[in-house]
Amino acid sequence: MRKNDVRLETVMPFILERLAAGESVQFTPQGTSMTPMILGGRDQVILSPKPEKWKKYDLPFYQRANGQYVLHRIVKADKTLTCIGDNQFEYEEGLRPDQMIAIATGFVRKGKKYRTDQFSYRIYCRLWHWSRRIRGIFRQIQWKLKSMKKSVQ
Repeated sequence: MRKNDVRLETVMPFILERLAAGESVQFTPQGTSMTPMILGGRDQVILSPKPEKWKKYDLPFYQRANGQYVLHRIVKADKTLTCIGDNQFEYEEGLRPDQMIAIATGFVRKGKKYRTDQFSYRIYCRLWHWSRRIRGIFRQIQWKLKSMKKSVQ
């Protein structure tokens, strides 16, 4: 954590208060689970009050049963939700709508603001999710090559 970083748990009461008032909140997430779309520690996310109904490719901000806060994309929305981070390969299934805190309605990268209702964003979501298996195969090949290289050294 950098010197001026604030732990999310510290500001959650403020975030919840603003969302309850119908306002949006902007913050800088940490972590790599949403790379390449959102780079933790650099990009900012705009959270808005949660919608009445969740849809595929929505980007909810939610709390896991263990208390961890997460921002991942919905890939299946039924009675429960299934989410996955852009830089992940395992689905998180069985998420309940009551775990959802807010929805990301936009993000800021290098000073430019993007909305999650933009056509280009929706195309990105579909392509990125569709390519998940292919990316997983390439990642496995990359790991094998790295381990082979280490064993030769």
